[in-house]
Amino acid sequence: MLKGGVIQLTPQTEAVRSDDAPVAPKDNTLPDVAEDRGWSFDIRSLRVADSVLVFQHENDDQVTVRDIRLNMEQDAEHRGTFDFSGRVNRDQRDLALSFSGTVDASDYPHNLTAGIEQLRWQLQGADLPAQGIEGQGQLQAQWQEAQKRLSFNHLNLTANDSSLTGQVQVTLAEQPEWQIDLQSSKLNLDNLLPHHSAVAQTGGAVSQGQNTLPLTRPVIASRVGAPPYQGLQSFTAEIALQADSVRWRGMDFTQVSTKMSNQAGLLDITELQGKLADGEMSLPGTLDARTASPRIEFHPRLNHVEIGTILKAFNYPISLTGKMSLVGDFSGADIDAEAFRHSWKGKAHVDMSNTRLEGMNFQQLVQQAVERSGGDAQQSQENMDNATRLDRFTTDLTLNKGTLTLDDMVGQSSMLALTGSGTLDLVKQSCDTQFNLRVLGGWNGDSNLITFLKETPVPLRVYGKWQELNYTLQVDQLLRKHLQDEAKRRLNDWADRNKDTRNGKDVKKLLNKL
Repeated sequence: MLKGGVIQLTPQTEAVRSDDAPVAPKDNTLPDVAEDRGWSFDIRSLRVADSVLVFQHENDDQVTVRDIRLNMEQDAEHRGTFDFSGRVNRDQRDLALSFSGTVDASDYPHNLTAGIEQLRWQLQGADLPAQGIEGQGQLQAQWQEAQKRLSFNHLNLTANDSSLTGQVQVTLAEQPEWQIDLQSSKLNLDNLLPHHSAVAQTGGAVSQGQNTLPLTRPVIASRVGAPPYQGLQSFTAEIALQADSVRWRGMDFTQVSTKMSNQAGLLDITELQGKLADGEMSLPGTLDARTASPRIEFHPRLNHVEIGTILKAFNYPISLTGKMSLVGDFSGADIDAEAFRHSWKGKAHVDMSNTRLEGMNFQQLVQQAVERSGGDAQQSQENMDNATRLDRFTTDLTLNKGTLTLDDMVGQSSMLALTGSGTLDLVKQSCDTQFNLRVLGGWNGDSNLITFLKETPVPLRVYGKWQELNYTLQVDQLLRKHLQDEAKRRLNDWADRNKDTRNGKDVKKLLNKL
C-alpha cells in the first residue's frame, strides 16, 4: 500500500553514473529458459492512493498525474485485474481518467494482452470546446514482441455525442507504421473542436455574439519556428474512416468516406467524400510536409451543393443561395479557413442552378431606371421581391491570395439574361463587378421600346462592401440612342414615301450624313 507518494521521472532525477563505478556485465545472450519467461512483477496485490507522478522526456513538456488511485491484483500465472483513476495536467489542459480491466502477462515478453472494460474520461482546458470533451468506452489491447506490434481491437469509444468503433495497430519500426480502420455512426466535430468562428474583418471585429475568444494553449519555446506538419515526417500510416453522419461548421454530411496514407511526410488523401443534403462533395488532395515549406493541393468536386450552406459555414456575409456544381484545383501552405482567404491560389469552373441573390433585383433596377428616364415601358407586378433570380449561372473563377476573379459570367432566366466579369476581395469583403443585362420579361407599355430593351444589353456595375452594395446603371444613354434610332427610322420611312419630292430628297441626304 502506497499513499501520498510523489514519484518524479525527469531528466533531473535520472541516475548519474560516476566515473569509477563498476561496469555491469553484458546482457545475457543465452536462450530463455522457462524460469526466465513471464512477468517479472511478482507482487500479488498493489494499492496506490492519493499519489502524484511527474514525468518528462528531455526537451519535452512536463506531465503531472495527480490523485492517483490504483488497485492491481494477479495470480501465480500472472493473470490479473487492475483499476485506475487519476488526473493528468499538461499545457493548460486537465484530463480526468479512469479505467478497469484484466491483463494476461503469462506469455510476456512474447505476448501481453489486456482488456479495458470500463474506460471513462473528461478533457477540459485550452483549445477545446467550452463544455470540454467526455466519453467512455471499451477496447482490447495486445503486444506482440516478435512483430513489435501493438494492437487495439474491438474499439468502442464515445466523445460527447460522437462515437467510434474499429481497430488500430502500430508496428514499432524505425518509423512507426500505423494501420487505422474506424467507423462512426455519428461524428460531431463541432462538439470536439474549439469554436474559432471569428472571421477576417477589417478593423479586427469578430462575428456578432462572439464576445470572448476561447482559451488557447501556450506556445512552447522549443516548438517556435518548427515547420508546420513536421510530425507527419516521423511515421507512416494507412487510414480509413467511414461515418454515417458528420457535423462540421454547422454542415451535416452523410455517407462520409475517407481513405488516406502518409509516407513520412507525404500525406495522400485519395478519398474524402460525402453527401451534403441533396448534393455530393469530393475533396481528394495531397499534403507534402517533407520540406520546411509545406505544399497542400486539393481538387474539389461538388455536385448540386447548396452554396448558401457553405457561405454561412465559413462566415461569408453574402446572401446567395442556389445549387452549385464545381470542378477545381486549389493549393496553399496551410489547411485553415483564414489561410484560404489570404494566401491560397487556384481555378475552378462553377455551374449553378436556381440562384437567388438577396438585396438587389437587377430586373427592377433596369425597369425603374427606364421609368425615371421617361421611357414608355413600365414593370409589371411579377418578381417584385428584392432579389435577383436566375435559373442557371456559370462562371470561371480564379483565386489568387484573397482576390477571387470571376470571368465569363453567364446567367439566364425567363425574366433576365446577363453576361459579365468582376472580382471579389475575400479579405476586405468587397466586390467590383460589371454586367450586361437584358430584361426579357415583366414589361408593360410601348412594344417597340420593350423589344429594344429585350435585345439591347444594359451596362450595370455593382461594387462596394458585400453588405453595403452600390451600383451604377447606364440607361439614359441607351434610351437617347433608341429615340435617335427611332426618329431616324421614321424620317427614313417618310423620305422613302416622298422620294420624288424635293423635301424627301433633302431629308434623305441629311440622314445619309448622320
